[in-house]
Amino acid sequence: MNKIIIKVISCCFLMLIFVLSSQIVYADSVNQLEAQGAGQLVQIKENSEKKLEDYKQEYGSDAYGIAAYVLNIVRVYSIPLCFIGIAIGGIYQVIGIRKLDERDRGFGMMIGCITVLVITQLLPLIFAIVVKGWRG
Repeated sequence: MNKIIIKVISCCFLMLIFVLSSQIVYADSVNQLEAQGAGQLVQIKENSEKKLEDYKQEYGSDAYGIAAYVLNIVRVYSIPLCFIGIAIGGIYQVIGIRKLDERDRGFGMMIGCITVLVITQLLPLIFAIVVKGWRG
């Protein structure tokens, strides 16, 4: 019974600390933040459109430019996702010390994530070699 009371009191104390350490946000600063956020979104959109146009111009075709742009985005975002998958596979392998099916699942997940990582890193290079080298 005493342990439960101590846990409840400690939880209440932690919530009190969080409430007291919070900041007050005024409506004027919220409007400024929204304006800055909208400006940043417009800037990100303009940058991505400029990059897409650069790819189209570099490859000499809309289809090849869009494909190269998409492959570059996939290349960039596959790195953290595959590392997360590898970490999860490692966790399954640690859990699998006593359960062999979990160990096999972790090993399969790690091999799959490494394969996807290698493919997504090499595919833009192969695409550029084929399109620029053989197409002329």
